[in-house]
Amino acid sequence: MAKRSKRYRGISRKVDRAEEHDIVTGVEKVMGLANAKFNETIELAMCLNINTKDSSEQLRGSFSLPHGVGKSKSVVVFCAEDKVQEALDAGAVKAGLDDLAKEINDGWMDFDVAVATPDARRVVGKLGRVLGPRGLMPNPKSGTVGEDVEKMVKEFSAGKVEYRNDKTGNLHIVVGSSDIDKEKVADNVRAFMQHVLDKRPASVKGRFIKSAFLSPTMGPSVRLKPMSIN
Repeated sequence: MAKRSKRYRGISRKVDRAEEHDIVTGVEKVMGLANAKFNETIELAMCLNINTKDSSEQLRGSFSLPHGVGKSKSVVVFCAEDKVQEALDAGAVKAGLDDLAKEINDGWMDFDVAVATPDARRVVGKLGRVLGPRGLMPNPKSGTVGEDVEKMVKEFSAGKVEYRNDKTGNLHIVVGSSDIDKEKVADNVRAFMQHVLDKRPASVKGRFIKSAFLSPTMGPSVRLKPMSIN
């Protein structure tokens, strides 16, 4: 078992793992735990009541948080030459097809999100072994494949988040950082949870979101009240 630092053990004593919080109180608690020497990411984790082997119950997509995540993301675009300048003007760090694919195959991975136009599939498809394990493969279901290059770049640069449940039915996303206003983080949490509830598969019976936790990058998690979620 990995050893916890003295700092981590100290802040863990401030958390009652059995105590449940509403969204606002939970955010306040987590922001108080984020005392590392850098701006910590605030993450939301949810356990969903879904059958992950049933494709109709799996959740995957993208969502624009009301207040972003506190920092901009670097975006690359796989597109034809006639859209390259449009992508760069919108804020993409790089854009192109074969030349961009070669750079990535050669080891360049200095970006957070990859988006693509539909006609770039012949190139993007060959990068599955490189981008797939890192969760960077463009996919229509996650909103990272489309014709509107400018819109995709601007939305993901501003903090639009991708999400996908794992094989155990858990869902993890970033909802903010420790240096932004706690009310904005709470708004982000509330908006994303409502988005997930709106995506509830018709076949799911009972409570959809079984549990939810908020945590800072370097600290313990706090539990949210089920009634404030569902």
